[in-house]
Amino acid sequence: MVASQAGSQPSPKPPAPVLNFPNSPIPKNPLGEGRYIKTAAALIIGDEILNGNTLDRNSNYFARFCFENGIELQRIEVIADDELEILEASRRMVQKYDFVITSGGIGPTHDDITYASLAKSFGQELKYNDETIARMEEASRHRTWVSQQSEEQHTARKRMALFPEAGEVLFVASDIWVPVVRLEGKLCILPGIPSLFQKLLDNLKPFLPLPAEDARPFRLQVFTPLPESSIAPFLTALQKRVKPENIRIGSYPLLQPGAHIALIGLDRARVKELGLEVEKELQGRILSAEETDAMIKEKRQ
Repeated sequence: MVASQAGSQPSPKPPAPVLNFPNSPIPKNPLGEGRYIKTAAALIIGDEILNGNTLDRNSNYFARFCFENGIELQRIEVIADDELEILEASRRMVQKYDFVITSGGIGPTHDDITYASLAKSFGQELKYNDETIARMEEASRHRTWVSQQSEEQHTARKRMALFPEAGEVLFVASDIWVPVVRLEGKLCILPGIPSLFQKLLDNLKPFLPLPAEDARPFRLQVFTPLPESSIAPFLTALQKRVKPENIRIGSYPLLQPGAHIALIGLDRARVKELGLEVEKELQGRILSAEETDAMIKEKRQ
């Protein structure tokens, strides 16, 4: 009996399918021919963010995405899973900004109300998207628990494919069944899970009317060992002098003595020239691109 039990092995799990879904074709510019995104806002939805249970990484990732692509991110809001709040914020943001993203609230449970709330916000009914359901089933056919779900549980899963009827359903990643739903040509609905949020946002780029390369800002960082109180008069005068050139100066203190000075502007040559001036006046050192990237990544952790 013991030998018989020892010899029995559990059935191996079926391998996950290799997904290679076709992406959606690139639609016409939703803002109109010749126009591009200039301003953006992020609407982070979730009680779990507000009560401290979950760390919001998506707004930071979106901020960097906007900067690297020449978009001025002007607003980030975190709101509860509340229909009235979603209605008010989404309408206001779509009216004011060129590009709006939402994050969170698109799962199968009772508190995932983003799709339904946004449909109501823009006067639309909800409708199941057959292609999303087909991709969802294909992506999960190796999971035995899916076939064992009750009708009620299966219906809950299908809620993740119940979209505002007039929304653009954009499949932007060939290995993910979840699409990006765009409303009013501006508002893109993204999941709250950071890995999914980041991948879908990055793959959304070809579907966005982004600024040309020469319209994107350049950032230069200078490290100075001097305390902020010592460098404040110089930086105040410098910012006043370069404001007409649309160059922004920022100072970010460190725990140890010193600060990072950020210079941001469209004229790369002029920003570099000012960087040399700051370096000289503040006994500083211009940071390399690699050092700047490492510093930004460290702040995001």
